[in-house]
Amino acid sequence: MKRNYFSTGNFVLSLSLLLLILRYDFVLQIYSLLFEWCSLLLSDFLNALNIIDFAIADHFVSALLIIIIPLLVISLRAKKIFTEPLSYPYTIMISLIFVFLFAPLITKVHPEFQKNINVTKLLPPLSSVKVVHLNDEGKSKPYIRFQLQKNKIIPGSFNENVLFADSTKTGDDVVYYQRGDEFLISKKRVASIDGKPLITSKLFLLGSDEFGRDTFSRLVYGARISLTVGFGSVVVAFIIGSLLGFIAGYSGRWIDTMLSRLTEMFLTVPSIFFVILILALFGNKVFTVILVLGISGWMSLFKIVRGEIISIKKKDFFISAVMIGLKRRDLFLKEILPVIIVPVVVNLIFQFGNVVLAESAISFLGLGTGTEYPSWGSMIDSGRNYLSEAWWLIMFPGASLFAVIFAVNSAGRKISSSINLLK
Repeated sequence: MKRNYFSTGNFVLSLSLLLLILRYDFVLQIYSLLFEWCSLLLSDFLNALNIIDFAIADHFVSALLIIIIPLLVISLRAKKIFTEPLSYPYTIMISLIFVFLFAPLITKVHPEFQKNINVTKLLPPLSSVKVVHLNDEGKSKPYIRFQLQKNKIIPGSFNENVLFADSTKTGDDVVYYQRGDEFLISKKRVASIDGKPLITSKLFLLGSDEFGRDTFSRLVYGARISLTVGFGSVVVAFIIGSLLGFIAGYSGRWIDTMLSRLTEMFLTVPSIFFVILILALFGNKVFTVILVLGISGWMSLFKIVRGEIISIKKKDFFISAVMIGLKRRDLFLKEILPVIIVPVVVNLIFQFGNVVLAESAISFLGLGTGTEYPSWGSMIDSGRNYLSEAWWLIMFPGASLFAVIFAVNSAGRKISSSINLLK
């Protein structure tokens, strides 16, 4: 049997190895911070618990998963899911999940970080600027030491210990230039290595936006929002649609009529009006967006589950199972679930693509996840004001959105075609 090297498992291993090579030093720094936190946990338990926030936990989890996931793939490499031939839908979906899990390792820049906007705003892709690192006063107490180490490793939305400049010149003092203006700073204020001022370069791989924020970093964290909202909304739609569909199809009579009329009522109202109303009343938090998109998308699943249940109830095998006294739990698990699970999964796949597109659309309208989190839709919205001078602000999030939706729909069509061939 010919071995398939272009498999999903090998793709996961390749991505993990590549990221580990590129971020080896950074991963070690995170492990060092984790060790420092464990030491603080033993010496100052309450402070150790209070100091943990989402950003720190996010980095810790990513650093652990970059080791655990490859080991799991290697140990389970014989499983079918890891031996599937690599296709376009698999490539995009694995990449999206990979970005979701390892965003802190993929980019070390906070998506909202901005500094010296006159230097960093609207930079084209592959642009670079000089970074002047300033001294940071440190202390020896474990709590202070952990905070200082955390500030160096975990990116924030602002850092007072760096300066961005177009160019620099070193003499008795450090001279840096910002848009033609000359500034002077004492060497004592600048961090140094072996007596030389610490001046590095910062690359903007995909350019920057109007506030000098890194487009690549915002694109990576925007993928997290898309996956979170998409998965969360699909779960909400699945719970509501499958539960009501099962109750309507299995109970019949007036319950079926009432739930069917309720579904038709939801279908007659354009979803966008419902979404705008809820977001206007309860705000555009991530949880609210997930809930409202899930509530506005359960109707198609209701119809599928209800139709399948009604069809199954008329089948001879189901009638026979009822006549021999099979319990309702066994009826559901052995007779109903195996029949409805495939069309339900196909519907959820298409629903995921629709939700990702819907989230981007409402973010484009200013009703998405707000300014707290970057979103592909909000990136496209901000980029439309700079079409003539900053094409990258729309191109990269737009291309990412197209790639994900096309991959999801391709996967849904492939599964749907396979089901039709089996019928």
